[in-house]
Amino acid sequence: HPQRHGIAGWTADLDGMLASSDVVSLHTPLTDETRHLVDARRLALMKPTAVLVNTARGPVVDEAALAEALHAGRLFAAGIDVYEREPEVHPRLLTAPRTVLLPHLGSASVATRVRMAHLACAGALAVLAGETPPNLVHA
Repeated sequence: HPQRHGIAGWTADLDGMLASSDVVSLHTPLTDETRHLVDARRLALMKPTAVLVNTARGPVVDEAALAEALHAGRLFAAGIDVYEREPEVHPRLLTAPRTVLLPHLGSASVATRVRMAHLACAGALAVLAGETPPNLVHA
């Protein structure tokens, strides 16, 4: 059962959420479990008036299935900022109606890029000083 908070809601039932939502905006990491999370079966659950937005990771959405749904009118519109095989875009998405395709620039504000540059410099300076860089990721 969905929990409501004003106009927003939360549910653990992904299929039910897809079927009842007017707009679905994806924000999930790419894992084995989320690869093609939105596939042909799940796209078929969505309203023909729904909009899908993917700013998460490209392979979360099956682009061939998305292009087919858009061309067939089974999905109203899509906004995509990430792609399955970047920098390539599925050719049928290029001609899909009511589709906005962006060149993976979700973080491309001046303020964000300046902050990224400062973090990169801080990391390099720390290494040169023999220190552990901030935001170290252990592989």
